[in-house]
Amino acid sequence: MEFNIQTIIMSVLMALTFITIALMGFLLYHRFKLALDKTAISNTESTVESTIDRVNSDLLNIRQISNAANYNIIQEFDISSQEFSKQFSLLYETNADKIQSLALYGSDGRLITSEPVAAEKENVEVTKQRWYRNAENDIENVHFSTPHTQNLFADGSFRYHRVISLSQSVDINDGERPGIGVLLVDMKYSVVEDVLERINESSNGIYYYLCSRDGEIIYHPRWTEIDRGMFTEKNIEAANYEDGTYELSVDGKKENIVVGSISYTGWKLVGVVPESVQTTSINNFRYYIFTTIIVLLMMLLEGNRLISRKISKPIRELDESVKAYEAGGKPDIYIGGSSEIRHLGYSVQKSYEQIESLMDEIIRHQNERRKSELDALQSQINPHFLYNTLESITWMVEAQRNSEAVMMISELAKLLRVSLSRGKTIIPIADELQHSRSYMSIQLVRYKERFKTEFIMDDEIGNYCIVKLVIQPILENAIYYGVGHMDEDDGGKIIVHGEKKGDDIYISIEDNGMGMREEVLENILMDNSKVPKHGSGVGVINVHSRIKLMFGAEYGLSVYSEPDEGTKVVIHIPAIPYTKENAEMLEAQKYRREMVENEEK
Repeated sequence: MEFNIQTIIMSVLMALTFITIALMGFLLYHRFKLALDKTAISNTESTVESTIDRVNSDLLNIRQISNAANYNIIQEFDISSQEFSKQFSLLYETNADKIQSLALYGSDGRLITSEPVAAEKENVEVTKQRWYRNAENDIENVHFSTPHTQNLFADGSFRYHRVISLSQSVDINDGERPGIGVLLVDMKYSVVEDVLERINESSNGIYYYLCSRDGEIIYHPRWTEIDRGMFTEKNIEAANYEDGTYELSVDGKKENIVVGSISYTGWKLVGVVPESVQTTSINNFRYYIFTTIIVLLMMLLEGNRLISRKISKPIRELDESVKAYEAGGKPDIYIGGSSEIRHLGYSVQKSYEQIESLMDEIIRHQNERRKSELDALQSQINPHFLYNTLESITWMVEAQRNSEAVMMISELAKLLRVSLSRGKTIIPIADELQHSRSYMSIQLVRYKERFKTEFIMDDEIGNYCIVKLVIQPILENAIYYGVGHMDEDDGGKIIVHGEKKGDDIYISIEDNGMGMREEVLENILMDNSKVPKHGSGVGVINVHSRIKLMFGAEYGLSVYSEPDEGTKVVIHIPAIPYTKENAEMLEAQKYRREMVENEEK
C-alpha cells in the first residue's frame, strides 16, 4: 500500500498528537486518583474526629448524670427520705431524653429505687449481670457496657429497650447504717445510634461503624446483612489497631480505614473508604477526561490536516506533474514551494530532458539488437546439418526412396518452422518437442538408426512456456559426443523425459554414450572456451545463459556425466502456462534483465 506525502505527514502528526494526549490523560488521571484518595481519607478522618467528639460529649453527659446522682443525691440524703426520692425523680425527668432508666441497688442486689417507677421483673438476678459485677469488683471506676437489651423492669407495655449501661459503686446512707450500693444509669442507645446514622446517610459510599475494644460490633449500618451472613466486616482486626489510617485488603479489593478511640470506654469508631467509592469518583472523572480529549483531538486533527496540506501541497503538485509526464503528456514540471522543492523540480525537469534523448538512442539500439538477435536465432541450425540433410534427401530421390525423402522434407520443414517461430523467443513446450522430434527423425535417417530415441513426456506440460531451441542443441551434443560413434550393436540410446514437479518443470536429456571427463564437466556451464566447439552452434553454455536470462538465476541447466557411462542434462524452468500475455511478460522481463546486466557491465 502506497501513501502520499500528505498522508505520511498527517499520520506522523496524529501519532504525536495521540501520544501527547495519552500521556497527558494518564498523568491527569493518576494525579486525580491520588487527590481523590487523599481527599476521601482526609474527609473520613475529619468525620471520625468530629463524631468521636460528639459521642464523647454524650458519654460525658451520662457520666455527669451519674456523678450528680452520686454526689448530689445519694451522698447528701438518706435513701429512706422523701427528699431523696424527690431529687432522684427530678434528676431522671431532667435527663429523660438521654437516659432510659435510673436505678440504685444495694450490695445484695436488692432494688432500692428506680426511675421511672416500675416493678422489677421476677427472677432477675442482678448480681450476676456484667454491669453489676464490674461495679462491685472495681469500685473506684465507672463502667460503660456495650449496647444490650435492658430487661430489669416491667413497664406494662412489653417493650424492650436497647441501652448502654453506666454503673459504679456508691456509698449509701440508710438511717444510721452506712452501706455500699451500685448506681445504674441506662443511656438510650438511640443517642449514639442517631449520631452514627446521620453521618452514614451523608457519606456517599463511605460508612462508619462502632465496635468495642474486643471487636464486638456496637453499631453498623449494615448490621442486618452481617447478621444474615451476607456481609463480613474486619472488625476484630480493626479493634486491634491504634488510632490512625490503614489500608486493608478485603476479598481482593483494597480499602482504607480510619480508626479512632472513644474516651471512657475504649470503643473504636472505624470509618471505611471502600475501593468502589474511589472507583465511582474516578469513573465520573473519566467522562470528563474523555470529553476533553475528544474536543482536543478534533481541534488538533483539524490543525494537523491544515499543516500537512500546507507542507505537502508543493510536493503533490510536483508529483502530479511527474505522473502526467509519465502518462505520456508533456506538461511543464512544477517548480514552486520551498527552495529544496524548487531545486528538486529543476533536477527532475533536467533529468527528463536527458531521458528523452537517451530513450531515443536506446530505442534505436534496441531495434538493431532485436534484428541481430532474430538473425542469430535463424542461423542457429548447424549449416553442416542442413547440408547433410539436403544431401540425404537428394540421395533418396535418386535411389527412388520417395517415401523416405518426403518424410525427411516434412521433418525439415517442421524444424525450420519452429526455428523461425515468427521471431518469437517464448513458445509452448509442445512446439519445442515437435522441433526436437523432427530433428531426431532426420538424424536417425542420417545415422542409419545406429541408436534409438525415446520421448517420455507428461501430457500436461505441453502448454507451458519455454525458450525455443533449448532441447535440440543438447540432443545434438548427445549425438556428437555420446551415441553418434557407437555401433548399432552397442545399444546407443537417448531418452528425453519431461515432468512437472510442484511449480517447476524438469526436462532431462540422457544418453548412454561416452560421457565427459571431470574437467570438461566442471567448466561446461561456466567457461565455453574450455568446451569443444564441434556440434551445436548454440552450445550448452548458450542454452544455460538464455534460460537464466529469461526466467531468472535460479533456473537453467544441470549436467551429470561419467566417462563411459553417459551424460544427463536437466533443463529446469518455471511452470508458466503459455498465453500471449505470459509470453509478452517474459519477453519484457528478459529486456529488463538485459538492461540491468548492461548497466552492471
